[in-house]
Amino acid sequence: MAVCGPWRAAFGRNALVFVVVIKWWNVLPDDERQQWTLDPFVSVGPLRFGMSPGHVSQALSGVTTESQRHTLHRPATEGVSTVVEGDYQEVGLKLYYRKERLACVVVDALRGPQVFADGTALVGRVPSLLEQWMVQRAEAREPYSELTYMAAGVPGSETLGVVIDVQRAGDHLLTRPVFIPPEAMDDLPHFLPREAWSAC
Repeated sequence: MAVCGPWRAAFGRNALVFVVVIKWWNVLPDDERQQWTLDPFVSVGPLRFGMSPGHVSQALSGVTTESQRHTLHRPATEGVSTVVEGDYQEVGLKLYYRKERLACVVVDALRGPQVFADGTALVGRVPSLLEQWMVQRAEAREPYSELTYMAAGVPGSETLGVVIDVQRAGDHLLTRPVFIPPEAMDDLPHFLPREAWSAC
């Protein structure tokens, strides 16, 4: 994007940087996002819990030409590195693996796929409105204890297998869901690395 006229005179090269920073917070409209459905504790769109990193790449090959960027971990006592994280920046997905099996899908609030649960969109929403939907959904179910809260009042659903984390979009917060398999519910705060919960 070209910067001209008084803006160029006033800011020079920095004007271009200013434009890029503004674009950083752009929120992709729903009609420009992939449309995915949640099957609780089983799959998020084409991604099934338990997939290997290679199978994840195959499943997303029809969605994006972007390659999965891996983070490897090599324990001091072992000679082999394993994949612990996968990242699709352009698509807006962060993936976490345990023993090289997909154990968590985090969807970026600004540009990630729109994921629907019970016909309700979960990504890039106003947090208080989505929380109210979760409360009403929980009240209509038995037992009511299916709604849970993590640190800082972040709500989660024990029947949907999702924690509704938040992410900054300029001066606002939008929902950034974290989808998990059933085994995560036993010790959710420690099931994922700390950075899984810190998008802001």
